[in-house]
Amino acid sequence: MNRINTEGQVMIGLGVRAANGALEILDLPSPRQPDAGELVLQVVAAGIGPWDALLHTGGWDVGLVPPAALGVEAVGRVIATGPDETEFRTGDLVVVHEAPLPGGSGTWAERVLVRSAHVARLPDNLAPEIAAALPVAGLTAQQALDELHVDSTTRLLVVGASGPTASLAVQLAHIRGAEIVAGAGPARADQLRALGASEVIDTHADGWAQRSDRRFDAVLIAATGTAEDAIGLLTDGGRLTSITSDAPDPIRGITTSNLYVQPDGRALGELAALAASGELRLDVQTTPIKDGAAIADQVAGGRSGGVKYVLEF
Repeated sequence: MNRINTEGQVMIGLGVRAANGALEILDLPSPRQPDAGELVLQVVAAGIGPWDALLHTGGWDVGLVPPAALGVEAVGRVIATGPDETEFRTGDLVVVHEAPLPGGSGTWAERVLVRSAHVARLPDNLAPEIAAALPVAGLTAQQALDELHVDSTTRLLVVGASGPTASLAVQLAHIRGAEIVAGAGPARADQLRALGASEVIDTHADGWAQRSDRRFDAVLIAATGTAEDAIGLLTDGGRLTSITSDAPDPIRGITTSNLYVQPDGRALGELAALAASGELRLDVQTTPIKDGAAIADQVAGGRSGGVKYVLEF
């Protein structure tokens, strides 16, 4: 058991004093000492995503106990391990998606308590700010493709493909050998083709689904309000998964589902290796914690322009 005892110390975090309170920089208590299967991380970088707005409002219950920091993904250095920890040691640089939060406070803070099963060691050649952008978006994309049974025989439509999660889904589906059509605005068409899409449909245009003569085996919905149109482009017995919680009722033997991401350290390690090799790309911008509240508001309002923002500590 390796420990740097920070319990009782004060740390800086970006979070809320009460449920649905104002997002602000706070003095917070450091995490307790880790139990078996837990680690304390000194946070280096932490991702900001639209899902953090759900933490803020209570729409996603991750066990937040205010006053607390928000955030469910980070890169950090292990500074304490629980009893009998064999996989990680103090000093290891790791990446994590954590939910629910075992310490009641999130990753937008100098230190955070996490479960070791949800952690992956960072490849030496992967920048922390890139890795911190990866966990929720990458795991969501990977798990959605698994739900859709995407492989080299699949004709896949990704609707809302310009965002970080869906753009990773395009890249991961390309790695699997699928035929991918991306639904997005025309401004992102060249970028999506470079990521692996064979065609880009302007899903911002009225009647886009009705005008398409394409048919697909699987549809991934990453833009609210598009699922009812997109289901009409599926073959009988096809599959639709939504990451925006609005999957329509099944018709024509089509399977529909909503996907809610689950932490998975092993899968996160695989994604980190792909990012380190250059097979996965993300458009990342960093921001200091003092500007984090404004950036979080921008991301929650859908004004990030496809960029994934990361807090640096």
